[in-house]
Amino acid sequence: FLVELAIKENINGWVLIPSNDHAVYTISKHKSQLEEHYKVITPGHDVIDNIYDKSKLLEIARTNGIPIPKTQYIKNSTDQLNGLEFHVLTKGRFGLSFYKATGKKAFFAKTQNVLKTQLREIEQRFSLEKTFTQELIPFDGTNKTISFTAFCIDGVIKTYWMGEKLREHPIRFGTATFAKSVFVEECLHQSTPLLKALNYTGVCEVEYLKDPRDNEFKLIEINARTWLWVGLAKE
Repeated sequence: FLVELAIKENINGWVLIPSNDHAVYTISKHKSQLEEHYKVITPGHDVIDNIYDKSKLLEIARTNGIPIPKTQYIKNSTDQLNGLEFHVLTKGRFGLSFYKATGKKAFFAKTQNVLKTQLREIEQRFSLEKTFTQELIPFDGTNKTISFTAFCIDGVIKTYWMGEKLREHPIRFGTATFAKSVFVEECLHQSTPLLKALNYTGVCEVEYLKDPRDNEFKLIEINARTWLWVGLAKE
């Protein structure tokens, strides 16, 4: 469609700015073809795969010293948690396919019995080997999600901004409906080697949540695109 549109309307050099994960994946897979008509700031599929395959992203973060929530890869519904404390979240390594198969972004479990029931439910629709389970970082009333946003070229941060989600929908797991600009030095220090390791080019949002148990800002995810409250990042 984009190629046909460019030819039909004589479009040349317009910037493609994806606003959802489906668009990110499509553009990254067909980047070379789209670059014949558009300016593409989305990285190629090799970079995007290291972000949207959460197991790869978590390993890159770990090897570069960026804190992450305790994580376990469960292969079948009879597996026991090893070193993780409840409450926990089970997600898909590839969030898009997981959501399409299960209708949920994540499954929240307070107990082992609930987790087992959820794993059996997931197993009927999706391969458990393509999921991961993480400790839910406890909420103490003050540790809101921090959004570190940056524009990078070849992994080098050229400009950045940070925001804090004061209110979000759905609660704790959604997009910001009320937010403010902040500066959190730890998030800058952690994002710098992470984006360099990813060799990231373009705009992105790196999300962190402070763990009140050890006061570390732990990596939650990266959105390789714009997001709904990007308009706050004004000079």
